[in-house]
Amino acid sequence: MNTSAFRPSGPRPTRAALALCLALALPGAALAQDAAPAPAASALRVAAPPVLARMLRSTDAPETAQKLLTSTGARPLDTREAKLDLVIGLTTSKIWNPATQRFDTVELRSYKSPGTDPAIPFVAPTVVTAPGETVRIALKNDLKPEPDCAQPSINTPHCFNSTNLHSHGLWVSPTGNSDNVLLTLRPGVSFEYEYNLPADHPSGTFWYHPHLHGSTALQVSSGMAGALLVRGERLPSATRNGDLDTLLRESDGKPMAERLLMFQQVAYACRDGKNNIKTASDGRWVCDPGDVGRIESYDQFGRNVWKTSGRYTSVNGVVLPTLSGLVAGRVERWRLLHAGVRDTVNLQLRELRPGVSLPQNLAGKALDNWVGKNCTGPVLSQFEVASDGLTHGRAIEKRENVLQPGYRSDVLMVFPNAGRYCVIDMAAPAIASVTQEPEDRQLLGIAEVGGDARVADPRAAILERLTASAERNMPTDVRARVLAELHDGFGLSAFAPHRDIPESEVNGHQKLVFDISGDTYMVDGKPYSPTQSRDLVLGRTEEWDLSSDTGSHPFHIHVNPFQIVAIYDRKGKDVSEKGEPDDPQYANLKGTWKDTLFVKEKYHLIVRTRYERYIGEYVLHCHILDHEDHGMMQNVRMLVPDGKGGGIVPGHHH
Repeated sequence: MNTSAFRPSGPRPTRAALALCLALALPGAALAQDAAPAPAASALRVAAPPVLARMLRSTDAPETAQKLLTSTGARPLDTREAKLDLVIGLTTSKIWNPATQRFDTVELRSYKSPGTDPAIPFVAPTVVTAPGETVRIALKNDLKPEPDCAQPSINTPHCFNSTNLHSHGLWVSPTGNSDNVLLTLRPGVSFEYEYNLPADHPSGTFWYHPHLHGSTALQVSSGMAGALLVRGERLPSATRNGDLDTLLRESDGKPMAERLLMFQQVAYACRDGKNNIKTASDGRWVCDPGDVGRIESYDQFGRNVWKTSGRYTSVNGVVLPTLSGLVAGRVERWRLLHAGVRDTVNLQLRELRPGVSLPQNLAGKALDNWVGKNCTGPVLSQFEVASDGLTHGRAIEKRENVLQPGYRSDVLMVFPNAGRYCVIDMAAPAIASVTQEPEDRQLLGIAEVGGDARVADPRAAILERLTASAERNMPTDVRARVLAELHDGFGLSAFAPHRDIPESEVNGHQKLVFDISGDTYMVDGKPYSPTQSRDLVLGRTEEWDLSSDTGSHPFHIHVNPFQIVAIYDRKGKDVSEKGEPDDPQYANLKGTWKDTLFVKEKYHLIVRTRYERYIGEYVLHCHILDHEDHGMMQNVRMLVPDGKGGGIVPGHHH
């Protein structure tokens, strides 16, 4: 493989960037060699990793870098900066349609940058950075002007070619040209975002996407989303926790193989001469040969629309792909990212019966029946070591991994033997799904596993690899602690980025209620207004009660993550430890940290959070993004303390 194309994407090219980028691409090294799929060769559809962003770093051109005077003379100054150019424009590509057994042509709003895969141009590049680095993203909006796009109500979707940029999950300033989602970038405008990651920023899996109120869902559903990986090299010590990256290494010190899987729902539709969505007799959306699918209206979203459309969740931009390059017995880190809008992904893996042909022209109950008949091997465990980019204090073994929109899940995977495995989106009851309707079981793809190894106990195999890594890589003053925790219930507390929040630290309370009344989407009984905000005070630690009066919604708040204390069902039972009989998504969540959390109707979710470091105005909202565009969002103002128990409101200095 030509490694030069990957070098600019590592967090620190002068030290370890090349090795890190190759670690990201390790499974993809085989994937990248597969040819782009031809319409007549659907078996060649491979979920290659999204391309790595080609970022220019302050050390890349030492001959032109600013110089620093030292005792031995001038040397290049490493300003720890990285720059990426992103252009938003229309791209034309093809998406496989299993129902018709052909590719549909689509024209979508997309992020374009050097190195974008021409076969899947709507899949955004993966940004790789590190704690302490400044990331500058020069964003150019090259979409067509919309001079009359405003609507009488701000909560009516509008101005689909205007945009901005959100770094979802990053702990950075929400103001100025940082993670400021209250900015508007009209067509023809260029703007440079600057994300100053603090030196103590957690390493983990984050992502970026548009966040302009009124057009967020339409643009994200077009594929405008990309992974943002923060890689860390900080070893734990007796006084400070370290990065999980330092443990997830092979015994020879090389980074563990990893695989990024990004799940998206691209809700494209083709329209007739009257601008109606073309449908088949069963209501499924269709595109005739010569049609071009687009996303241009919010009638392509809404309750049960995704299910009715017959569209498929894609993996790294590919529908029903093959995951290749897998080896039996090898431990891999899978970074799972739900970058979609309108489907709950309940991920499960089972071995496929030998000799079975893949399904053709099946959907809904028929595909559910095929999966039930043919994906019959034992369920593979997923060992979750982090969620929403934040390392757990203890790994969570999952047989089903429920991913709501906005969720990230880092899991360790071991395939016990060679063969073909079904990658399944399991069925879900209505209350557990963002569609608010029961979901059938679906096939997301097939994992092709080679090799001769046979593993009887994947958990033991993972612990063996991590033990070898700890013995080699951990400092002597913490090695015994790391090893003892690993063998005591898969503990990882030496790598957890945040301290637990005890009740004694809480000095305030907040309550939030999602609701829908007719066509009005609300937070705390009010639709979104840019002139109203929830005021919080920097330095406080507060407990929140999250609930929903109508429907179930993923709650997301910017800047500061939260720790889950309890999840009470409709009968008042805490289900945050053992979960529920018909839905595994709340099991083992007590004590974990997240930035996005699914709030079931009539449940009460109790979380705690610290307001640290950053002031300014940002938002909280439902991450069903068409709900957010319709008004299920609220501004948050983080105020400077006034010394009297309150905060100083901007513009009031006395």
